Amino acid sequence: MANAPVQRMSQLMAKTLRDDPADAEVLSHKLLVRAGYVRRTAAGIWTWLPLGKKVLANVERIVREEMDAIGAQEVLLPALLPREPYEATGRWDEYGPELFRLQDRKGGDYLLGPTHEEIFTLLVKDQASSYKDLPVILYQIQTKFRDEARPRAGILRGREFLMKDSYSFDVEDEGLARSYALHRQAYQKVFERLGLDYRICAATAGAMGGSKSEEFLAPAEAGEDTFADCPNCDFAANTEAVAYELQPVDASGVPAAEDIPTPDTPTIETLAAQLGVPASATLKNLLVKVDGEIVAVGVPGDREVDMGKVEAHFAPATVELVTEADFVARPDLVRGYVGPQGLDKVTYIADPRVAPGTAWITGANKAGTHAKNVVAGRDFEVDAYVDVVVVREGDPCPKCGTGLKLDRAIEIGHIFQLGRKYTDALKLDVLGQNGKPARVTMGSYGIGVSRAVAALAEQTADDKGLCWPEEVAPADVHVVAAGKALQTELALDVSEKLSAAGVRVLVDDRAGVSPGVKFTDSELIGVPRILVAGRRAAEGVVELKDRRTGEREELTVDEAVARLTA
Repeated sequence: MANAPVQRMSQLMAKTLRDDPADAEVLSHKLLVRAGYVRRTAAGIWTWLPLGKKVLANVERIVREEMDAIGAQEVLLPALLPREPYEATGRWDEYGPELFRLQDRKGGDYLLGPTHEEIFTLLVKDQASSYKDLPVILYQIQTKFRDEARPRAGILRGREFLMKDSYSFDVEDEGLARSYALHRQAYQKVFERLGLDYRICAATAGAMGGSKSEEFLAPAEAGEDTFADCPNCDFAANTEAVAYELQPVDASGVPAAEDIPTPDTPTIETLAAQLGVPASATLKNLLVKVDGEIVAVGVPGDREVDMGKVEAHFAPATVELVTEADFVARPDLVRGYVGPQGLDKVTYIADPRVAPGTAWITGANKAGTHAKNVVAGRDFEVDAYVDVVVVREGDPCPKCGTGLKLDRAIEIGHIFQLGRKYTDALKLDVLGQNGKPARVTMGSYGIGVSRAVAALAEQTADDKGLCWPEEVAPADVHVVAAGKALQTELALDVSEKLSAAGVRVLVDDRAGVSPGVKFTDSELIGVPRILVAGRRAAEGVVELKDRRTGEREELTVDEAVARLTA
């Protein structure tokens, strides 16, 4: 092993803090600031201090090693990008206000890259001319930019962040499937080496486009994603990707629909109470506008509409709720009493629970009136079935029927089979084996490198502070000199011996700092092993402590060096 220079805390550009930052809401934010890993520069913008940079670099190294192992080639693209490629794919507008846009002194439009599909596509277009040049996987580890409306949770949701993004280019769809599988396996190795608890969850593609999409989620209370996990089988999915098959029922015995007076029942709750029926027997119809056109969304009355699913279905169109002005312009749409039967010039989408043959109590499109025995497929038609309800704890697993569990998680990775969305827009063709132009197909794969640091902090910290896994810790051992000159001398001596053996050492040699503060800081900083030169320093004996388990043992210096270099 190469000699690793000793990092002395007396020279370290970082100060530990006793109190949590006033604006800190989540554990990783509190601890990374208090332990001297990061400092806030502005809202959503962070400076990585020496210890934090070492952890970040270790995550980068692991990611880089696993990407190289699948034959990926590393490049570095600019962060400042021209408008034209993003306009060609439609994402200049689709990204909306999250995109950092700017102009140069000549009035040219640029953006700070949120992700690089377009630029990688153009790079391959410039470099590849034949099927013989493919397949290829390219990647970079680079800062990305998104203008978050409410940056929060420290480095978990910032306006700039470090990300590994890679892109596969294949001639055939079968090749794309192989490239996707390679990334999936590489990501599993990355997160296992990082020591993260994670789930692979089915996901929606969103603004990225494409077909198959999976997220890698790290369960944590601080997570902003909610995922559904089956305790009985291997099903796991982001709640926006949980979908059920359509199961039609026989409605031959249902009487004809009829109107019933229901004054003062503009809500599902008031309707169910007046009629003495469960909310699940009613049909709720939410009106939205999709690029200005009114669309009705039908769900059982006891369920809430997941607007994220609605937006994903209509992406990239803009989805918004109807307003009072919309009702004024459409007097046939009666607020609180809308029903799908007889709707004119309104697209109707419904959750699969509103399957053909199901009967409902729903609005009669008349004030103070509802209709009963309204049957899907008989009294009204559904233009498209889309799973649009908010998933609830206990909903049946789509795979085995067991009640689902819901958990919070941090998204640490996402993989997409993009297909030809970007190569079509930017006309990326190569000469195929048959001598004719062949349109290239793509995959896109991201890992949140800085997010992984926060996720690790969230998952591994305890009541004393951070507690890093070995591969990502800023040092292998934290040597603490209790304070006296002899103890400091011994601490520096053992640190140099460890360093000469290739062990990464952080030594607390600070003068004028009490032993209690040093011990507290060693637990806060979270290096896996703590070696204390304390009360038996005159005998050449030190104490080795495992940061995670708390186990301690006294060893001679030579024994400690042998143990830590084994």
